[in-house]
Amino acid sequence: MMVVLNILLFILVTFLFKLLYENLSCYFLTPLRIKKIMEMQGVRGPRPSFFTGNILDMASLVSKSTSQDMKTISHDIVGRLLPHFLLWSSQFGKRYIYWNGPEPRLCLTETELIKEFLSKYSTVSGKSWLQKQGSKHFIGEGVLMANGENWYHQRHIVAPAFMGNRLKSYAGHMVECTKEMLESLQKGLECGQSEVEIGEYMAKLTADIISRTEFGASYQKGRKIFHLLTVLQTLCAQASRHLCFPGSRFFPSKYNREIKSLKMEVERLLMEIIQSRKDCVEIGRSNSYGNDLLGILLNEMQKKETSLNLQLVMDECKTFFFSGHETTALLLTWTVMLLASNPSWQEKVRDEVKRVCNGGIPSLDKLSKLSMVSN
Repeated sequence: MMVVLNILLFILVTFLFKLLYENLSCYFLTPLRIKKIMEMQGVRGPRPSFFTGNILDMASLVSKSTSQDMKTISHDIVGRLLPHFLLWSSQFGKRYIYWNGPEPRLCLTETELIKEFLSKYSTVSGKSWLQKQGSKHFIGEGVLMANGENWYHQRHIVAPAFMGNRLKSYAGHMVECTKEMLESLQKGLECGQSEVEIGEYMAKLTADIISRTEFGASYQKGRKIFHLLTVLQTLCAQASRHLCFPGSRFFPSKYNREIKSLKMEVERLLMEIIQSRKDCVEIGRSNSYGNDLLGILLNEMQKKETSLNLQLVMDECKTFFFSGHETTALLLTWTVMLLASNPSWQEKVRDEVKRVCNGGIPSLDKLSKLSMVSN
């Protein structure tokens, strides 16, 4: 009996010692080693705080720069959104290092050096542990969070879904979704609405388009997934602020419970869509899983030599669903804002579209003739 207890005690002590060493290495020894190596090469940066690094410094600077509305509309918004980059580059030069918790971030502003890094070291660079943990329950191990060979392989799999001819086939969906958005705006105006939050309309528009192009006939469920992912992104962003503290991701906080619940609901909806595709193939209603993104991923999963599994298929769907819609929605919102603030250009663009399209709906063959819109 004593022998067993001694063995268990030895295992427990070994485990605790290993845990202590790993945390000490992660939060103190490794950052100190990296800091010294970078300083030997002449690369310095702001002094980090224990655990949090420069996170609090960045939050304070951003809070101060965005505390008031912009006085004028300007494209030069780096100083407003990323004031720490401007401040530290003026203090430490074109190359400097700052800390996101215990993880270092090397900031490069020299164009040639950036080109060299992206061309020579793209396979060994990628997302850090903190970045991957912060999005683990949001977009998982999709191509946006993959590194090295995994990134290359996943990118190769999803690329066909975004080829030129494939994108052209989505034009009908884009027109239909845009019509619905414009009708919604018109109804709001008819009901006496004098102001609208155009960003919300653009977010809904891009989400609808991606729902149809990614999930085909199951786009209604895609809309539900979009709503859940929006909430999930906010919660993951809030929870990731505490990742720099040891063990925070295991703490049964309100954020962590809600995140896991939302993740399960999103994946349940995705599994329903996936299962319906499988059922159609099994009963002979269809001879393939479809030619949209989900169909391409499911067809790839059937190959014996593939590393794709159901979890990765769902992660890829979540990745392209959210990242694709968000970037496009922001671009459209910014474009509409610029047109609204420059009425003369708004009239020029409107006149060109009416002239080229003869007052009808723009089509793919007419887009190349819209020189003013293209420029």
